[in-house]
Amino acid sequence: MAEVIRMPRMSDTMEEGNIVAWLKEEGETVESGETIAEVETDKATMELDSFFDGVLLHIAVREGSVPIDGVIAVIGEEGEDWKAALAQEDSSSSASESTAPKMEEGPVQSTPAPAATAPSAPTNGSPSNDRVKASPLAKSMAKEAGIDIATIAGSGDHGRIIKRDIESALANQQAPAAAASTPVAVSNVSSAEGSYIDHPVSQMRKTIARRLGESKFSAPHFYLNIEVDMDKAMQLRKQLNEIAPTKLSFNNLVIKAAAVSLKKHPVINSSWLGDRIRENKEVNIGVAVAVEDGLLVPVVKMADIKTLSQINMEVKELAGKAKDKKLSMDEMQGNTFTISNLGMFGIEDFTAIINPPDACILAVGTIVQKPVVKDGEIVVGNRMKVTLSCDHRVVDGASGAKFLQSFKQVMEDPIRILV
Repeated sequence: MAEVIRMPRMSDTMEEGNIVAWLKEEGETVESGETIAEVETDKATMELDSFFDGVLLHIAVREGSVPIDGVIAVIGEEGEDWKAALAQEDSSSSASESTAPKMEEGPVQSTPAPAATAPSAPTNGSPSNDRVKASPLAKSMAKEAGIDIATIAGSGDHGRIIKRDIESALANQQAPAAAASTPVAVSNVSSAEGSYIDHPVSQMRKTIARRLGESKFSAPHFYLNIEVDMDKAMQLRKQLNEIAPTKLSFNNLVIKAAAVSLKKHPVINSSWLGDRIRENKEVNIGVAVAVEDGLLVPVVKMADIKTLSQINMEVKELAGKAKDKKLSMDEMQGNTFTISNLGMFGIEDFTAIINPPDACILAVGTIVQKPVVKDGEIVVGNRMKVTLSCDHRVVDGASGAKFLQSFKQVMEDPIRILV
């Protein structure tokens, strides 16, 4: 029997996947475990493997966004009727909807699956308070096209909205649009005058917007900053690079110093979980990496017990994978603290938004030469500003200040890192 393939949840924060390319075409043989498509999630481009043997009978979505559990393909025996498989899937969904208890009636919001019954004819765009009866494929097509499915008349059994109804609605939309005299803004197309270009929002950028928006407006942030004397750290780095197999960066020193300090101040290494605060015993530091579409945060696990050389090699490997979107889920999970370093861009100081569920994030600026007072004399010093963003639900000002004191002590006397 043919199997309907749906969009799987490929990351913990994924709400939809973007099909980038199919590696198999309709009519080709597929084996269980074989990669059939590449899917862009909110974190990386990942391979979609088949769980079935057979022939790829139908590709429902050639490319573009598909919600979780949306139909993307059908695999079965050669010559099998894939339309029957989809129809049976629709019937199963319809049966489960009809036996499910009805929600209490109330106001309805416009969503991809609004609570309204498909009318026998359009009702001026106003959905009723019963659920829309539509096939999963029809819902997916409507969402992709930006159509309010509640305004479409269904031609299937009992007024159920099916694929041809969405196709008909699209055709009706295109005809008036072609005849309209008023200019219409088109996504991803530059204006005739070249004054703007609209870019589609990637899955990664959507997730960044959602997660950091939630963090900024749900977690009460406060900020602590401190200036670090980097003279000894610069000397140590120079000495180590004379013998190290690969060149160490200042960011490696920052990661190690933060890890050592977190062991002394476990409250900073905690997570807000809503009904409880988790004090993490492991020190797993997320390192923000800028990529083409936004930002990824690979995680250096057990950073407190790793050497500078180990941290250096791991960060380089993870950063390379991040830029190629080849990070595994394990390499992006488990962070207990995050570091964002913009020093390489010449940024002297900034504040960062906390990366949930972490309680804190450390923003690191560039090293600046400036006049400082040492032993009563004005000399040239090398200073670096860091800012700790804290979630006040977990961390108080004194706790954050004590952590920064420890971090400053380690960075200003970095021989502690090697002990």
